[in-house]
Amino acid sequence: MACEEWRKQVDLYLDGELASSEAGALSAHVRECSACAGEMLERVQLKRSVQMAGKRYSPSSELRSKITKQVSARPGARNVRKWRLVLVPVLAMLIAALLLSAYFERERAAQRRVYSELADLHVATLASSTPVDVLSTDRHTVKPWFQGKIPFTFNLPELAGSNFTLLGGRVFYLEQTPGAHLIYQVRKHEISVFILPERAGEMQQLSSGAVDALSFQMDSWTKNGLRYFVVGDASADDIRALSKLLQDAG
Repeated sequence: MACEEWRKQVDLYLDGELASSEAGALSAHVRECSACAGEMLERVQLKRSVQMAGKRYSPSSELRSKITKQVSARPGARNVRKWRLVLVPVLAMLIAALLLSAYFERERAAQRRVYSELADLHVATLASSTPVDVLSTDRHTVKPWFQGKIPFTFNLPELAGSNFTLLGGRVFYLEQTPGAHLIYQVRKHEISVFILPERAGEMQQLSSGAVDALSFQMDSWTKNGLRYFVVGDASADDIRALSKLLQDAG
């Protein structure tokens, strides 16, 4: 397939609309083609810029409060309050239902937002000519490298007898919080492992468990105050196997 045809699939890949087989083929091509890797990296950067711009102009709580007070002060507000006294039981039930629905929607939106950003970071790493800052298959070299660069420590698993190879790691940032980004390889598939403090940003709102989204298999859990994410286009069995190794480490 010519590069022009591959590039037509980049946006579909980033939006999670490619079949797993096509996503795997594109991922493999990007690792071998610097031109397509550069194209994908540009698209990821553009996507992240748009996401940041969208967050910048979200209404503040002060603005919402001001609007609410202005509406309450309008003529006829007293009549509305009389009706509220009559309809309190019904309104209370409706409000409770709406609040519960809004809570779960906010939780889902937070999860989609975090997973989308991590998927973008994974793709950008695959497309980069220098995916790691510490290049080593030795966990005793990679783990100490992070000391002083992130505000926490973690354990890495022994991989002897497994199908996984540690390629290295780098520091990454999510919502201005530094974390550890590790790269593993299994049967020519590269898998990203992201580790962050559990208290960072929207981390506390996320549920744990496997996720199949954005053309990637994902898994997440918490351990010792840290939130772990495993992201890759490898099989679900491989994602679970690496997650188990990380959960059992140390």
